[in-house]
Formats: sequence, structure tokens, C-alpha cells
Amino acid sequence: MSSLHADEAYLGHYQFTHDPFAARVPGFKFFPAQRKPVLGQLHHLARYSQLMLVVSGPHGSGKTLLRQALVASTNKQAVQSLVVSARNSVEAGGLLRQIAQGLSVAQADVRSILAQVAQLALTGQEVYLLVDDAEELDDASLDNLLALAEGNVEARTHVFLFGEDSLLARLDALAEGEERFHVIELQPYSQEETREYLAQRLEGAGRGIELLSDEQVEEIHLQSGGWPGSINQVARDLMVEAMLAERGASRKSATGFSLPKKHLLALAVVGVGVIAAWMMQGRNDGNADTAPAAAQVPLGQAPAGQAGSQDDSGAPAVEFAGSSQPLPLPLVGEAQPVIREPLAQAAGQGEPEDAPAPDATANVPPTVTTVAPPQGATASPAPAPVEPIASSQPLPMPTQPVAAVPVAPVAPAKPAAPAPAAASSPAPKPAPAPSQAAAKPAEKPATAPAAATAGGSAGSGWYRSQTGNHFALQVLGTSSENSAKAFVQQNGGQYHYFKKQYQGKALYVVTYGSFPSRTAAQAAIKSLPAKVQAGKPWPKTFASIQQEMAR
Repeated sequence: MSSLHADEAYLGHYQFTHDPFAARVPGFKFFPAQRKPVLGQLHHLARYSQLMLVVSGPHGSGKTLLRQALVASTNKQAVQSLVVSARNSVEAGGLLRQIAQGLSVAQADVRSILAQVAQLALTGQEVYLLVDDAEELDDASLDNLLALAEGNVEARTHVFLFGEDSLLARLDALAEGEERFHVIELQPYSQEETREYLAQRLEGAGRGIELLSDEQVEEIHLQSGGWPGSINQVARDLMVEAMLAERGASRKSATGFSLPKKHLLALAVVGVGVIAAWMMQGRNDGNADTAPAAAQVPLGQAPAGQAGSQDDSGAPAVEFAGSSQPLPLPLVGEAQPVIREPLAQAAGQGEPEDAPAPDATANVPPTVTTVAPPQGATASPAPAPVEPIASSQPLPMPTQPVAAVPVAPVAPAKPAAPAPAAASSPAPKPAPAPSQAAAKPAEKPATAPAAATAGGSAGSGWYRSQTGNHFALQVLGTSSENSAKAFVQQNGGQYHYFKKQYQGKALYVVTYGSFPSRTAAQAAIKSLPAKVQAGKPWPKTFASIQQEMAR
């Protein structure tokens, strides 16, 4: 299914007017939770602060939407907003050229730009310079932005940077201990705010929050960490999976009972084998009078006129009890295994290890029957067994190729009776089955204490031993301790997890490493595997972790 058809199926299944979790949606409304206070703080600081303002947060935390809301909420008559993307200013001097072009300045330098800002101030207009993806800027561009934010005696530019946390360490180095910028860190949504955010998105597409259960909302919040960008992606993936599962279930119910392909293939092989056996049986029955002997055995003392003992050529014929009556074919899927051991004994290829010693006066060939009752039991009359062939000499190995003797499959409903030759054999010992059954319950108590020990402490001792002002990278949060354990065991010894209470429920948080500073922790993110980086890990102090564990 192409992506276009998948999108159409997704929208049609839930009856959406548009994708509610797309980055740009029609009629978008700014979600105020955790962001409206930041928006008001930016307006206040832009009016009364002389510092450059920095809004930081991980990828998908809503920085771009906040920048758009800031531009939309300014007074267009009193403020000229200039939005610059750092991704288009990678080369040296590229940022200043964009600013000069936006302000219609011929010279792309700090002095010329401040002169133009002073001219606009005389007309009652201020300049807001908003830089998105600011972590992509080089140090020279950041230094120029600090100079524009400080301004001169005539005018200054209100500079807003929107970037990830890695930007803060570079600004600290450029400021050299001076207070030249102010940082506002965005916070993730709580679970209730995540529910409200999802409801607003779904209502904008013509549906409501009733499409998601409480368990699904909780799962979306845990997987996304409460960041709006991740909430959109996780919610869309979850709803697509639910749609596919629902369609698969309805398709199965519409077509009736179905089996996997490998099971259908196995049934086909069994069916072919049954048909082949039936054809071979019919061919051998038709040629019974002319079929060659299966083995040449000297008759010895056998009566010359005994029925079924030998044919015209003097070779013995192997017969089976009840062979004169038609044998029902097994149903498909109920074929029984062919008993080949009696045939091997009849051809002189050996005896079972636990079989009794043969009689000194006669060698009795085994027979196969489907209706003979056990010896000594009273039952309804059954076909008479074949009389044994008397012989005082051992059966020699055949000198001619042995022809294949068709063996009728045993009917599944009636177990085969033991052969007459095995009448004196000892009864099978049922001891292994009870011993195995008794051994299984004994294994459970042995594994239970180990499992309890493995998940008891959740790494609390290691976290309490760390220095409070050191940092760890939070990489995962889940409500399942088994998931946290599996993640730690799979990725190595630098990963640990701890348990905390979140809204009355247990939450298991996986962290990576121990770093002396925020800068070192942020630098370590780039060395993590791609699948871990996809979760957007962020630094947090061990002091805050210890407080969460204590609560």
C-alpha cells in the first residue's frame, strides 16, 4: 500500500477531515498548557530586559510553534518581526546577510544593521529578530547576535533564539561569565495535559478524544515523554496499528476460519501422501495374484495345504489380519504413522532390544490389525488372526530385492492391538510420565526467588551513591519494570533504571552514565546508538533523581 493510499485509508477509517497529528494542520489552535506562561514571559522580557532571550528544549518540544505564536501575538504596527532560520546560515556571514536583506540594509555588518534599527525606532517601531534552530549557528554568528542584542546608545535589537540544550554551553563560553542572555527551558506536558492536547488535535479533525482509551492515552504519554512533537508521532502510529488490527480481525471474520500458510502447506503434503498411499494400495490389490514374494523363507514343517502360508512358487506370503475387508482411509490431518518395525523383523533385520527370546519351536511373524482386542479381554467378534507359519529354522536374509509391502493406515478412533508374538512381552512402564509431571512443579519454586531478587532494588543503591550535582541522561520511561530491565540488559552496563511514583502509579526510568557537568552529558548524546537518540534523551541531576525516588 502506497503512502497516499495509506493516508486515505487512515483518514477514511476514523472519518477525519485531515490528519490531526500533522505538523501543519488547517485551523490550528495554539495549545496553551505549559506554553502560554512562556509566551507571556517572552513579551514581558522583550519590553523590560536588555538581555538576549533563549528558549531551549529537545527536538519536538514545541519551540517552532512557540516562535510562531510570539510573532502572531505581537503588535504589527509597533513591532517588525524578522524570522531567520539557522539552517540557511551555515556559511560564514550568512546570518548577517539574511538580517540585512530583511531590513533592507546594503552593508551586512553589525554597525549598519544597528543604524537601520535606530531609524526604525524613530518611527515608533521595534525590531524582533527570531532565530529558529539556533543550535546550528557557528560561534561567530552567535557573537554577532550577542552584539545586536546589546545594541548601542541609539538602539538595540530584541533577539530571540530557539534551540536545543546543546546551545547553552556554547553561549556560556562566549559570555565569559557575564550576564548577557536569559534562558527559558520548556517543560513536557503532564498526562492530563497530554490528554487535553490530544483532544484538541482530534476535535480539530472532526472527532473527539473518545477514539482513544485511557490505556492508550497513558501509553502515548509514557512513550512520548510529554513532548508535543513525540505525542503527535506516537499517537498517529498507535491509531494506524489499531486500524490495521481491526481491519485484519474483520477480514478474518468475513472469510471464516483460516490457517497460516505453513499449516495449509503441511495439510497439502499430508493430503498428497494419503492419495499416494491409496493409489499404491489399489494397484497392489489388483496385482495380488502376480506379485513377487516379499521374502523367501523355507517352509520347514508348515502344512502344504495351509491357506495363506505360501503361493504357487513356494515362497511365503506376508498377510495381515482383516486384509480381506476394506480399510477406511484416514481423514485429512488425522493420518497415523506407519508401523514399520514388524516388517523389519519379518525380513530378518533385527529384533527390538526389549523383546522376549523367540520360541525354540516356531518363529511367529507379526501381524498388524486394527480391530483385534487385547489378549484376555472379552469383546465383540473380530476377524480371525492369521495362523502362524511354523518353522524350525531362522529366517534367512532375502537374496532378491524386497518389494515394498503396502501397510494400511491405522484408523484413528481405534488403537491397534498388540501382535500375538508380543503376548508374553512385559507391560510398558508408565513411570516416566508421572516423574516428568512431578518434576515440572518442582521447577517453579526454584525460579521464583531469582526473579524476585532481580527486580527488587531497581538500582536505587547506585543512584544514591552518585554526587547530587552530577548529571545523567534520561533515555526512557515505562510503566513496565520488565521493559526497563530488558532495555538495560540489552544496551550494557552504562544504563541503569530507578523507580518513582508518577500520579499514583509506578514509573521506571532508564538513565545513561554519570557526567560531571551538563555540557559533558549533552556531548555524550551524540555517541549513543541511533535508536536511543531517537528518544531525545536529556540531562538531569542526580539530586533531582534522588528526590523523585524518595517521593
